[in-house]
Amino acid sequence: MTTLLEARYRAVLRLLPAYYRREREEEMVETYLEDLDRDTQDQSRPTLGEVASIAALAVRSRLGAAGAPRPYVLLGSGVRLFALAAVLLQAASAVVEPVLQLTWSFTRGGVERRLFLAQFTDHGLLTGVVTAAQLILPLGWTAAYFAVLHDRRRLARTCALVAAVPSLWPLLGPLTGALLPSMPAFAVTFALLAWLPALALCAAHHRDAPEARLPAGSPGLVFLATCVLMGASPVLLPSASDLVWAPANCFVVGALGWLLWNARRTDRGVPGGALALAGLGLLLLAVRVAALYPWLRLPGAGGYVGGGLGQTAALALLTVVLAVAGCRELAAR
Repeated sequence: MTTLLEARYRAVLRLLPAYYRREREEEMVETYLEDLDRDTQDQSRPTLGEVASIAALAVRSRLGAAGAPRPYVLLGSGVRLFALAAVLLQAASAVVEPVLQLTWSFTRGGVERRLFLAQFTDHGLLTGVVTAAQLILPLGWTAAYFAVLHDRRRLARTCALVAAVPSLWPLLGPLTGALLPSMPAFAVTFALLAWLPALALCAAHHRDAPEARLPAGSPGLVFLATCVLMGASPVLLPSASDLVWAPANCFVVGALGWLLWNARRTDRGVPGGALALAGLGLLLLAVRVAALYPWLRLPGAGGYVGGGLGQTAALALLTVVLAVAGCRELAAR
């Protein structure tokens, strides 16, 4: 006779995919119940730790764990590539943006230097701490990028989560008395651009996942090339530059390169790669539109609007092409 506790465990185990339950459900239920007296089982329930453990196992088994069916392998591979590509963009941006800001502030004379330092000293202790954190904590993206490619998964997850924290300040700042963000849609999408890759990294690069690797090139050379392109974007067209301008340009160049490289390969390449890049392109497109929309009707913003519209068109076209390529890949597999 099934006890109430056993029914509760089986209900929680429904979080797991069907293939995993078929293989392990009976064994897991026996393990959970073996040390419990049958007479007291109707007064017990699964602990929070057990539920959390099963939920984590459900994520791992759906994202390419060993022995998973092909759809889950493709999903896991795609989410891992999405996380890796997004973390690479964040890592390069976290290094390049402070370097450009410091270079500008300390090479333009005393006025610019004082304006830069005033961010930390002239607006109260809390604002100074937050400003410093917004410069320092994003460097965790760089640590996460190299850590995950050297199979230091726990370190990579920790660094990514820490690096994503500053993106929440425009949303949480009003709770501390700060001003509301002037562009709330941009603040939300920009936070998603940080937190979705961080959570994807934590979920997909689990202990049962295959070792992370780039589709082409060594980690250092790919990071250096991304930094060069990231730095060149605002230098070559400063009138169109904002927080999403350089990362989106890097994505456009990288996605075009990936499409050309993948078209010349004789094998099938990275499973789920096209859909992973399509997802990243869609995320960048949302941030681009949110940043551009408030400026469309403002006079004197022609250079910024023109560059933003051109980048929007490129992102949209590439996202569609990648999505079509990804659907064809899934059909072929």
